[in-house]
Amino acid sequence: MDFSDERWVGLMGGYRVVYDPRPALRAIDEGRDVEAAWSELWEELHHQGDVDLASYAVAPHLARLAATGKAGGWNAYGLAATIQQSRRHERNPAIPDWLELHYTRAWTALFASALDALRTADDPDVVGSLLAVVAIHRGMPILGDMALEFSEAERLEILIEAGWEAAPG
Repeated sequence: MDFSDERWVGLMGGYRVVYDPRPALRAIDEGRDVEAAWSELWEELHHQGDVDLASYAVAPHLARLAATGKAGGWNAYGLAATIQQSRRHERNPAIPDWLELHYTRAWTALFASALDALRTADDPDVVGSLLAVVAIHRGMPILGDMALEFSEAERLEILIEAGWEAAPG
């Protein structure tokens, strides 16, 4: 959705109140108060598993930011994965027809960007968010949750509690 589209004005975010994410997205694009802009997007677009149409409408812009090197570390991928995972809750609205194609294309682009970024990523949070996008896009939402929500130490603890034994060495 282009920034000039009038539908932005009435879209709701994760708190189920009207939220216009365009100023935060513009700030990221322009390199102004980037950390505060990412923080605002995280705060406003999802809340305890709730997302709404503003959350979905942001996905193409998250994909664009990721493709242009403005992903904010793990932010674009992590936020996109969080929004996508929240769609599984039936309390959240479906993506409307007018946004479906854009959202689907955004996920295809996020997947491609995540695969590219995995070649050089070494920060654990970035790698986790990239793997979450890949897993979710490939139809493995539980693996996506594990990659996004748990640290390496927490994943190891889960495996050990499940009876897994690490190979020696």
